Amino acid sequence: MKRKLLGAKKPPKGFEKIEPELIDLQIRLREAETDSSDNKRKNEIIWPILKLHHQISRLVYESYKNQEITREVYNYCLEEKIADAKLIAKWKKQGFEKLCCLMCIQNKNHNFGTTCICRVPKSSLEKGKKFECVHCGCGGCASGDV
Repeated sequence: MKRKLLGAKKPPKGFEKIEPELIDLQIRLREAETDSSDNKRKNEIIWPILKLHHQISRLVYESYKNQEITREVYNYCLEEKIADAKLIAKWKKQGFEKLCCLMCIQNKNHNFGTTCICRVPKSSLEKGKKFECVHCGCGGCASGDV
């Protein structure tokens, strides 16, 4: 079962450092995909899936950044699409360090050709009002937020 959840190729040496966490997250991802959509708005159905997808990519990226895994293991995770290479590429750019998903920065998905409400720093928004991204449910991923 492990091999089906992870990549098709045999993982390189050192992969075992992140394997238990990855398997746990991927099992939770499969559960979220089959979860009931009763009493949820159309957009809310995909939110748990996107959050787990983000967590998996963040785990791989942070493990590599903190030198817990080798470049070979990192490349394996990207090549086997265990982690999202495009999302990680954005995290490496200034201003996108906390980006929740790629949909939030695509102008065509938003009114007036702008970015998502979750990309606006919380200090610029009304105090006490809760904002959620329609696409992924994020409450704020602007890099200016502390």
